[in-house]
Amino acid sequence: MIRTIMIAALLAMGLSGAAIAADAPTDPQIAHIAYTAGQIDIAAAQQAIAKSKNADIVAFAKQMAEDHKAVNDQALALVKKLNVTPEDNPTSQALSKAAADKLAELAKLDGAAFDKAYIDNEVAYHKAVDSALSTTLIPAAQNAELKALLQQGLTLFTGHEKHAEMVAAEFK
Repeated sequence: MIRTIMIAALLAMGLSGAAIAADAPTDPQIAHIAYTAGQIDIAAAQQAIAKSKNADIVAFAKQMAEDHKAVNDQALALVKKLNVTPEDNPTSQALSKAAADKLAELAKLDGAAFDKAYIDNEVAYHKAVDSALSTTLIPAAQNAELKALLQQGLTLFTGHEKHAEMVAAEFK
């Protein structure tokens, strides 16, 4: 089940053939995957803030950077409190590789072409992350506090998905 969900999430980011764990992820792996996903969107937001001249794109990107940093800060505080070390894993590694490739692709674009590609990627990325959270990561989480943080993140990121879709509608 996790294999199917995470492959779908990665395909939404434009990655194929990624190495995905066949079994449900452990809490330390989930913490690493969730943190990695947040860092990916922070990096994408920073790129958009630097490259875009579109006020809506820049405002959206600033919100993404702020919100994902806040959730990642909460995640770091939780793993410290629980004395858990997030565990790197093939899913986190595949996500990081796909994100680096996407940032490089977006770096080659400018103006409206960049803005459209960035916001379309944000829609796809949030759909994939929301799906992975709701169908794989939250159900697999064993620690109640981790599960609650993931559920809080899902609520926030579902709002990000809808916001991204609204901004993307400007570029149709």
